[in-house]
Amino acid sequence: MMQHLPILPILLPMIGAIITMLPWLVNKIQLTRWVSILTLLCNIAIITLLAWQPDTIIYQVGNWDAPFGISLVADNLASYMLLVTGLLAIPAMLYSFSGIDRQGSFFHPLFLFQIMGINGAFLTGDLFNLFVFFEVLLIASYALLIHAGGKAKTQAAIHYVVLNLVGSSCFLIGLGLIYASSGTLNMADLAIKVSVIKGDQAILLQAGALMLFLVFALKAAALPLHFWLPNTYAAASAPVAALFAIMTKVGLYAIWRVFVGIFGDQAGELANFIAPWVWPVAVLTMLVAIIGTLAAYSLRRLAGQLIIGSVAALLFAIALNNPQATAAGLYYLAHSTFAGAALFLIADMVSQQRGKADDRFVPSRPVHNARILGGVFFVVAIALIGMPPLAGFIGKFAIMQAATTTSQMLWLYPLMLIASLATLIAFSRAGSVIFWKHSNAKADEDAQVAWPQLTAVALLITLNLFMVIWAGTIFEPLSQMANQMHQVGMGG
Repeated sequence: MMQHLPILPILLPMIGAIITMLPWLVNKIQLTRWVSILTLLCNIAIITLLAWQPDTIIYQVGNWDAPFGISLVADNLASYMLLVTGLLAIPAMLYSFSGIDRQGSFFHPLFLFQIMGINGAFLTGDLFNLFVFFEVLLIASYALLIHAGGKAKTQAAIHYVVLNLVGSSCFLIGLGLIYASSGTLNMADLAIKVSVIKGDQAILLQAGALMLFLVFALKAAALPLHFWLPNTYAAASAPVAALFAIMTKVGLYAIWRVFVGIFGDQAGELANFIAPWVWPVAVLTMLVAIIGTLAAYSLRRLAGQLIIGSVAALLFAIALNNPQATAAGLYYLAHSTFAGAALFLIADMVSQQRGKADDRFVPSRPVHNARILGGVFFVVAIALIGMPPLAGFIGKFAIMQAATTTSQMLWLYPLMLIASLATLIAFSRAGSVIFWKHSNAKADEDAQVAWPQLTAVALLITLNLFMVIWAGTIFEPLSQMANQMHQVGMGG
């Protein structure tokens, strides 16, 4: 039974999605919610079992041998990313129980199909199937983005779909170039062959890999392919935007998986060839995120800009290219995902109590549940600014500590500190306007925070606090994982 565990995080959400579409569940929202939440809880249980396995489990679907069969690789990195996704999905789904899942059709199956695609992307050991699972999660995200309709959602969805269709085309071209030069798309097989490929074939392989980097940078929202994210995430409903907090991390994971595991130190002529590209992309992405953070005029857009800032910080961790930076980056990845998702949920609760002002930074009627929302806003702000004692400070400090040369420090330190200062200014402005500057109108006493909403945010904040209290315990396996990644690669 244990050898079949790697396929279950893919099968279980798919089966749950199918069950929620059965005719006898169509108009029974409470039963549908139970099916969805139980599916996600079972998913967490399976992922926990995978994470506890000491060795990598390689699963050949249909018992077809690699490199020709479909390979799933449940190593430490994949299990960690699955765990972060599973822990994020439960609060996001719970938040939708406040009534958002009733606003359109098929929210629950689409949400579960999205989880299926994300889990598959983390587990696949084959570049072509990475493309397949990218398409699965993207198709689900297209529908989730326009869930409940509206002009803003439709406009954002059109841009999002067109951009990702272009990205998918580039992905296929890159895969074709890689297969033509190496004869394989299996990551483990490619990690072996890449070290002996030379001459014209190496140039062809490098071109294909650069196409993949372009696609992964698009998924991660790195400059100059970041412009789609603020509008898209701001237009999405709150639980969808919260789930989308992991989407950029899928692109970053793919960069780690391909450009450390395959084109890392053991890649011969192509060893670390992407490094000269990552540093300027990280620097420029951080600069754009700083400007966007200061210019944001609503909580949702501020949350989107902070997602871009977290992408830049993780690109710095990749650019540093050492085990200490990788471990710090993986820790920061989980923190930024949970805290970013919480901010999207808080923005939605605030907008429900401010009438036409929505979540924009303009004076309006008082927020009815100001103490509750102000309290969670303050905690999440501290986390995202990177101030002690929360996980954002630990993650940023660990990334900065991983810089080993003077030039790295000169680029990294000022940008990380300026980004934190810009975030502090942005949150100070947002909090003072939303919670202190009021018009003459009275608070809407009918606007109350629903228990699923508050519970979802409390869970995400608890996860962040857990990362602080047990930071040493978390860093120990992350350091072991990072050392393994850099010593033997991640080809599977």
